[in-house]
Amino acid sequence: MESLRVALGERAYPIHIGRDLLARADLYRPYLTGGSAAIVTNQTVGPLYAERVKAALEEAGARVITVAVKDGEEAKSWQSLNRIFDALLEARCGRDTLIVALGGGVVGDVAGFAAAIYQRGVDFVQVPTTLLAQVDSSVGGKTAINHPLGKNMIGAFHQPRAVIADLGTLDTLPERELRAGLAEVIKHGFALDAGFTEWLETNIDLLLKRDAAALTHAVKRSCELKAAIVGADEREAGARALLNFGHTFGHAIEAGAGYGTWLHGEAVAAGMVMAAELSALMGDLKKTEVTRLRELIRRGGLPTKGPALAPERLMELMTLDKKAAKGRTRFVLLESIGRAALRGDVDERLVRQAIVAAAQ
Repeated sequence: MESLRVALGERAYPIHIGRDLLARADLYRPYLTGGSAAIVTNQTVGPLYAERVKAALEEAGARVITVAVKDGEEAKSWQSLNRIFDALLEARCGRDTLIVALGGGVVGDVAGFAAAIYQRGVDFVQVPTTLLAQVDSSVGGKTAINHPLGKNMIGAFHQPRAVIADLGTLDTLPERELRAGLAEVIKHGFALDAGFTEWLETNIDLLLKRDAAALTHAVKRSCELKAAIVGADEREAGARALLNFGHTFGHAIEAGAGYGTWLHGEAVAAGMVMAAELSALMGDLKKTEVTRLRELIRRGGLPTKGPALAPERLMELMTLDKKAAKGRTRFVLLESIGRAALRGDVDERLVRQAIVAAAQ
């Protein structure tokens, strides 16, 4: 097991990365201050791993309940929250209950939001079981549900007490989900670390084959990059926005296509191509660098083109982006590979041209 730390003062927490971590009671015990725990999972992950986590929590001395929400983006809803709250209240779970989010990014988001607002806030631990959640969404304390007009529009910052990333759970991950997770890994490289990008270009095939050493490095390096950003800018006042490279376009793709039609990582992949094309149109990124991004995304088995949505529709949906300021959509663009910047001076005509160029 390797461990990193998200430096947030008194709210700092560890990220544990390794295999066979789900059943380790010692990783949960420090956070069981009240003697009760609630595992929030979904109908796919629960049958695979919930009993293992429950046994570890019970070994650590907890009284445990388990609640499963639906699988997929539709689970990020008020209905799922109420299902969790019903289970917590029926079991007489107090403010000292630990919520354990066992699943991918959707479970982590909805369980984390439930933890943020149940009885004005309870502790939770992230136990991500997808590559996307392990490298990105489980770290940083962003929790949310969706609204029909926008993704993650209703939520809160609520940091976990720990992240337990068991790489063994990737063995059962469907191929499409694995590739979707690679989009966030690629994002970290192109937005923040040119050296990591070069490593990905050399090792993308090993990642697709689920090579243990390659996956360990990809998860660890992604978490290192994100932890450093979150530690410096917890609530996205500045540098943390750079982690949203590809997401302004990607969230619009998800909303426009209908939540669940495109996986988040697939939408981000196509969104990164649009953002790269826009970076080139702004005069910052070389066309050869745009080509490198397209090629790595293609090799990862991810889409380089968005769905058949009119540019005007995507642009309309992007006006709801949370990075907007003073009524203007702001974009995370690339000045070079490994160096992203938040820009608010983007001409709408160039945005439309970028969407069209990405579809070529």
